[in-house]
Amino acid sequence: MASDFAAAYQSLSWSAVYVSPMRRTVETAAPLCDAIGLTMQLRDGLKEIAYGAWEGMTPEETNHAFHDDYVRWLADPGWNAPTGGERGIDIERRSALVLDEIDQGGMTGNVLVVSHKATIRIMVCSLLGIDVGRFRDRIGAPVGSVTLVEFTRHGPLLQRLGDRSHLRDSLRDRLGA
Repeated sequence: MASDFAAAYQSLSWSAVYVSPMRRTVETAAPLCDAIGLTMQLRDGLKEIAYGAWEGMTPEETNHAFHDDYVRWLADPGWNAPTGGERGIDIERRSALVLDEIDQGGMTGNVLVVSHKATIRIMVCSLLGIDVGRFRDRIGAPVGSVTLVEFTRHGPLLQRLGDRSHLRDSLRDRLGA
């Protein structure tokens, strides 16, 4: 996936690359950074949601072990956290700090942000004025996809959401794209 992305997007002019410090995002950004000669900027604010005690559990296991917390989280993950984990609004706040850093840095041109499914969906909700608690049922961001937001004088403009056209057919087929 990462090499497909790099091949498709290396011809664009990139100003910066901001990446979650988690291994899979660093590995995703590396081929493009190598191709264009930019150093990735690691930011904790781009990390995936912390699921706390639910990490590694299936939804069925989570429901059984933490039923009340799980039901509350399903109803509104913006304000209800997984047991010992993060609420959607917490992810919104930390990711907004990274977007503010990019904005305040006075950068022009294309900036790549490499993050994770929930975090990307929460950022898109926040940018578009959608209730962050609806991130799971209002925004799709499949694995390996590209979401493009243009920052205009009128605010953020969603140009592309969940696009996997850069992936080779065999990989898209395997992922169900």
